[in-house]
Amino acid sequence: MSELARFHGEAVPVSEDADSTEAFLRTVGERVRDARGRKSMSRKVVSERSGVSERYLAQLEGGYGNISIVLLRRVARALDVPMEWLVCEEDPWSSDTIPVMTLYQRATAEVRAKVQQILDPEPADLRRARRVTLIGLRGAGKSTLGRLAADSLGIPFLELNEEIELASGMPVGELMALYGNEGYRRLEQQAVERVAATHEQVILAVAGGIVSEPATYDFLLRHFHAIWLRARPEEHMARVRGQGDERPMAGNPSAMEELKGILTSREALYARAEAQVNTSGRTLDESVQDVVRTIAEHCWHGTAAG
Repeated sequence: MSELARFHGEAVPVSEDADSTEAFLRTVGERVRDARGRKSMSRKVVSERSGVSERYLAQLEGGYGNISIVLLRRVARALDVPMEWLVCEEDPWSSDTIPVMTLYQRATAEVRAKVQQILDPEPADLRRARRVTLIGLRGAGKSTLGRLAADSLGIPFLELNEEIELASGMPVGELMALYGNEGYRRLEQQAVERVAATHEQVILAVAGGIVSEPATYDFLLRHFHAIWLRARPEEHMARVRGQGDERPMAGNPSAMEELKGILTSREALYARAEAQVNTSGRTLDESVQDVVRTIAEHCWHGTAAG
């Protein structure tokens, strides 16, 4: 496992089973063949337009050509279809979802807002109730601050990984080793949904990598008020090492640069939170007060700020 994975809550992805890989390659090949047939284009024409040999195109359409993403993009452009049509789960030529998605992407902000209201009419505050989630990279203080803030407010506190362990009956590390990243993420989504269904009021601390799972993160933001706990990269690293974990730096001289890269790449995702609390340069008591104050100011615990 990459040592930096411990910062953003990601597991080592396991290799896909052969059947799954073969099925995916067959699907891609069928999509390319269908697109070419609908355009009445020969392989020779597609080859000339894409720069991909006819022999390789034949292998691709036969379902045994493991094409690179760059070459697939060239094939898609030659066929004049979006590349995602060739790899998505739904058949783009028979799906209702994909045309609607295309129309939505082209719509104005006003039209998008109306569509969202029609599809999801329940008021956001009612849907989120008094549930608060703390997001951010490891070392931001989600567990410590969440537990202390919950104690201060007299409300429950939950750690999502502990909920996953309770449901699976094994530690997260063993779960990842046995089921891989996909298995962990599936249990993670189930745990978030379970907490939302069973708690009207709670502070929930989640792993940093949850933001990279679109479906789970979208559900989290729809059903919880989110606070992004921010900190400087140096503080993230120092706090993890202060917990006695020296592994992030061990044998990896570029660990700090990698950590900064993770923060930069995820900044826009973390910024989707409704509120932010910067824990850099703050004492533990000050940071707890900042979290409690943020919850109170937004009336997320049911009481207006005094």
